[in-house]
Amino acid sequence: MTRQALPFAIALALVGGCRHENPAAPAPASAQVTASVESVTTAVAKLDQLDTRTPVPLLPMMANHQKQNMRDHLVAVQEIVLALAADDYAAVERAAGRMGFSEQMGQMCTHMGAGAPGFTEKALVFHHTADRIATAARGRDRGRVLSELGATLQTCTSCHASWKQQAVDDPTWLRLTSAASPTGHGPSH
Repeated sequence: MTRQALPFAIALALVGGCRHENPAAPAPASAQVTASVESVTTAVAKLDQLDTRTPVPLLPMMANHQKQNMRDHLVAVQEIVLALAADDYAAVERAAGRMGFSEQMGQMCTHMGAGAPGFTEKALVFHHTADRIATAARGRDRGRVLSELGATLQTCTSCHASWKQQAVDDPTWLRLTSAASPTGHGPSH
């Protein structure tokens, strides 16, 4: 409890102690909030038990960044389909390029997968598979673009079927990534 909140909590306890209990009166707001937090915590724990995919531990900012990237990948898929319908192979290539491999993307995948052995390799397969869409677009090969798009989407669905994000705090991230690092120092963040 913070120093600013302590006087408020004491005053709330004193005021609450001076009241006569009315069994029909609603629970105090603090009790409702506590019950709500416990309910959400229980629900999240239950969902985690039901979801047997392998966790990818990430700091909250990393998890959010990863989700933003995946949403952009979905937009790129949409753009590929629309561009292919218009025979705009240059637009197909541009959209596929956003999902393709780059050194920066490789570093990011390595960093994000540092606490989950096998995740980085799966992520890199996705990006290299997406590169084949761009190659097919350069050749103006509609059938191959569709085939490579299907292969890329298969890597998406298999990854999502295998892995789930797990938001962790800084000490947990450092412990998990240090254990995974060959130097024992883990990646910096």
